[in-house]
Amino acid sequence: MPESDKDTEGDRKRSWSEEMTEEIEVAGEELVARVKELAADAQVRRIRITEPDGDLVLDVPLTLGAIAGGAVVLAAPLLAVIGALAAFVTKVKIEIVRDDTGTKD
Repeated sequence: MPESDKDTEGDRKRSWSEEMTEEIEVAGEELVARVKELAADAQVRRIRITEPDGDLVLDVPLTLGAIAGGAVVLAAPLLAVIGALAAFVTKVKIEIVRDDTGTKD
């Protein structure tokens, strides 16, 4: 740890934000349902949809479970794009970036 990041007083707790990623593979027809499910999770911060060969198709930042919080109408255009994408692909990979915030000593 760099010197400037050290806690010299020793009695303060620092809040750290860490990102945890996971990757899943889904069939095209399951894509919209899976994205809706992930968007409802308050810890999910970003969803990246890639083709099986690794080409990035869509990179979507999410805010604190906005779709679950009643913003489904606002998310409708995004879900329409994902639905159109699902019609053209047989399988995609979804990279899920979750916020794993905790307090460390």
